[in-house]
Amino acid sequence: MERIGLVGLPNSGKSSLFNALTGANVPVAPHPFTTTETAVGVAHVADSRLAALAAMSASRKVVEATVEVVDIAGLVAGAEHGEGLGNRFLAGIREVDALCFVLRSFADDAVPGESDPLAALGVLELELVLADLASLEGQLVRQQKAARTNPAVAGVLPAMEAAQAILSSGVPLYRSALSAEQKAALVPLFLLTNKPFFCVVNLGEDEVAGAGEVLAPVAAELGVHATVLGVSVELEAEARALEPEERTELLVGLGLGEGALPRVARALFDTIGRWTFLTTGDKESRAWTFRKGARAPECAGVIHSDLQRGFIRAEVIRWDELLEIGSWSAAKAAGKIRLEGKDYEVQDGDTLEIRFNV
Repeated sequence: MERIGLVGLPNSGKSSLFNALTGANVPVAPHPFTTTETAVGVAHVADSRLAALAAMSASRKVVEATVEVVDIAGLVAGAEHGEGLGNRFLAGIREVDALCFVLRSFADDAVPGESDPLAALGVLELELVLADLASLEGQLVRQQKAARTNPAVAGVLPAMEAAQAILSSGVPLYRSALSAEQKAALVPLFLLTNKPFFCVVNLGEDEVAGAGEVLAPVAAELGVHATVLGVSVELEAEARALEPEERTELLVGLGLGEGALPRVARALFDTIGRWTFLTTGDKESRAWTFRKGARAPECAGVIHSDLQRGFIRAEVIRWDELLEIGSWSAAKAAGKIRLEGKDYEVQDGDTLEIRFNV
């Protein structure tokens, strides 16, 4: 399961977003450090493609893709020196697949906190840079000692030394000119600014209609480095507490469309290079996430290792084409099911049946 870590200043709306995404009930109050322990929850990702196929197949069970969400206490300037709740909470997100920066954009006299998303971004980046620098310096000394007797260890040292120089200048690694190979070499070190990330700007209710103007400065600052989404976290959290039909009615009525979770999930999947394939039948319809560029046997292994080990072929059709035809058996009778072998790169939205023999 993919894991996303939420990072933000106190009262940024981070814990409210966590609640909206996971349906949890983490306490939220208008003072810093309401969240004092790292919280972990699971978000189920609604997918209209899956829902349509499940209805077509009259599936008895529908299994959506899921994302694990990690919420840590709000960061403040000086966290690396123990200010606020310090670095112990940063350790809780070192193993996530991607980070989500939560930046508040509205002022509220009843809720203290930074309301300039660019200023908040600057504080978060600096704290993550300083945390990475402290982590890297300790690891670098150990690697340099190990390299004297183990030549295999020496291979990562140039990347570590380059990263140290970048971080020492106050620049996050994702803004640097490190090569893809250097960044890949640094992955086992769990450096926070070496992780892919995206931003959620927490909009006030009166900012939703003009979200583009609010998001523009953050998008301009980050450029190609990150996707920037606008979300009214308070409204989303209120909607999440309702029954599905009431929730949809509220979201549509407020002009929020499908809501935050599908958009945040898509941003996460895009950021970490994940796609979704589907399986459908009368027993179950399910969404499966996989690495973009994966071939059919690897995707079979997402379902079960036996399917990858004994892979023979994949039967494939696009979800919308299958939906238009009306059933798997009708698509097969019409010759619309493609037979693909081990070299086939599965595409987002493919519907699969795996043939295997173990």
